[in-house]
Amino acid sequence: MRFPRCFMGLRRAYLVWPILLLLLVGAALTALLPPAEDRGGVGVLGVLRRAASPKETPAQGHRGDGTEEQQRFTIVIQTYNRTDILLKLLNHYQAVPHLQQIVIVWNNIGTQTPLKLWNSLGPHPVPVVFKEQTSNQMRNRLQPLPEIDTDAVLMLDDDTMVSVPDISFAFSVWKQFSDQIVGFVPRKHVSTPGGVYSYGSFELQDPETAGGDKYSMVLIGAAFFHRRYLQVFQDQPRAVHVLVDETQNCDDIAINFAVALYLRERSVGSIDKPSGVFVKPVDFRNLEKDASSGYQGMWHRPEHLLQRSYCLNRLTQIYGFMPLRFSNLMVSQFGFPSYANHKSRA
Repeated sequence: MRFPRCFMGLRRAYLVWPILLLLLVGAALTALLPPAEDRGGVGVLGVLRRAASPKETPAQGHRGDGTEEQQRFTIVIQTYNRTDILLKLLNHYQAVPHLQQIVIVWNNIGTQTPLKLWNSLGPHPVPVVFKEQTSNQMRNRLQPLPEIDTDAVLMLDDDTMVSVPDISFAFSVWKQFSDQIVGFVPRKHVSTPGGVYSYGSFELQDPETAGGDKYSMVLIGAAFFHRRYLQVFQDQPRAVHVLVDETQNCDDIAINFAVALYLRERSVGSIDKPSGVFVKPVDFRNLEKDASSGYQGMWHRPEHLLQRSYCLNRLTQIYGFMPLRFSNLMVSQFGFPSYANHKSRA
C-alpha cells in the first residue's frame, strides 16, 4: 500500500520538530549553568584532583581558594635584544583576565628600557615593572623578586605569544595542580641501558620500551608555577647554578629537577608526582622572526640539544639520582583530560 507524498512529508515533520525542541531546551539549560570557575573547580578537573590527592600535602595545605593571591597571577618575561616584540607582547597581555602585573627581567645591560615610551602611551590596565639586571644570565628570571606578590607566576619567553583563552584555561588548571608546573611545552628524558640520559621532545620513542607520548618535564618558557619555587631554585646546590651559568642553558630543566625533589620530599604514599602537567594549547605562536634585531634564540645554537642532554646527566650526578617522573596526562580545552595521544595513530 502506497501513501500519498504529502502524508510522508507530514510524517517527517512530526519527527523533526520534537528533535528541534529538545535541542533548544538543552541549549537554554546550558546557558543557565555558571562558568567552571564559579563552580569551584567541580567537574573533571576537580574529580581528577580528588582522585590524585586523597590526602592534602604540605605543599598545598596553605592554599586559600578565596584569597586574592590565589585568584590573580603575575607574568614574568625575561628579555634580551627584542624590544619591538616585547612591546607587542605587553600590549597583547593587557587583555588577560586575573592578571595583576607584568614583570620584565631586562637583560639588555647598559640599554635603556622602553618604560618611558610605554608610560607615554598609557594609561594601561595592567602595570608593567622593569627589573634591570647587572649581567645577562639565563637564570635571572628565576629570582624571587619582591614585586611578585601573587602565588601564581606565569613565566613566558620574550618571543612567545599565547592566546588569552589558552592562558585563562591554563590558569584554571593550575589552580587544581598548584604544586606542579602547568604549561604548554612538554619534554622528556630517555634513558639507555648504560644509564646515560638523552633529552628530547615527548613524542621521542624510548629505545627500551618503544613508548612515546609521555613527558617528564614541562618547560617554563610558557608555564604557570607557584612563586615558592623561585626560592626553592635559589636554595639548590651551588653546582646547579654554576651549570646553568656555564652553559647559559638548562635553567628550565634544573627547576623541573627542583620541583620533582620538592614534591618527592612531601609525597603521600609511595607514588611520586611528576614535576609538571601538560596543557595542550590552541593558539601558541613564536614571534622570533618578527624581531627587527634579527636576534635568534639560543635554541638555534648547534650545541643546544647536546648541552641539554649534558645537563640531564650532570644534574643526575649532582643529586645522586634521577628524580624526574613520567606522565602522559594531557589537559585540553576541548574534551576531557586524557592520555597524551595527541597524534593520530594508524
